[in-house]
Amino acid sequence: MHRILYRPRRMMAALALLFTTASALATYDAAGQSGGPVRCEIRATPDGDTVTLEALVHADRSVSGGYSFHVEGADGSGNSDVEQSGTFSATPGRPTTLGTVTLEANGTVYNADLDIRVGGKRVSCDERVNYSATSSKARHRGARYGG
Repeated sequence: MHRILYRPRRMMAALALLFTTASALATYDAAGQSGGPVRCEIRATPDGDTVTLEALVHADRSVSGGYSFHVEGADGSGNSDVEQSGTFSATPGRPTTLGTVTLEANGTVYNADLDIRVGGKRVSCDERVNYSATSSKARHRGARYGG
């Protein structure tokens, strides 16, 4: 361990491996958890020069709670910083839309975070979205469950 501290590249590689493993486990937990009543999703849909980010909650039973949806990004022409929050009720069988944000798809990277609170528990997901006119991709960073 002592040698890693004197070698910044090895330390960064070790931290990256640890973070990747933790992120993968959190994503697996979120996808495979059947005991939890809710799951979150951030859906990115391109449409020409724009991209729409939609905050969704999936429920295994009827639930109500609160949420906050935060999207931020920056490019050469300015910054985007959108915050939405409120209460919701969801029923099983289909996702419930909590919030929607439409932004320019000009190659800007957007970071979107969704926090859902139900019955004293918290479910979070985040998404890093990068859309351009020539390619579109969204990279899922993970979902987290907390108390």
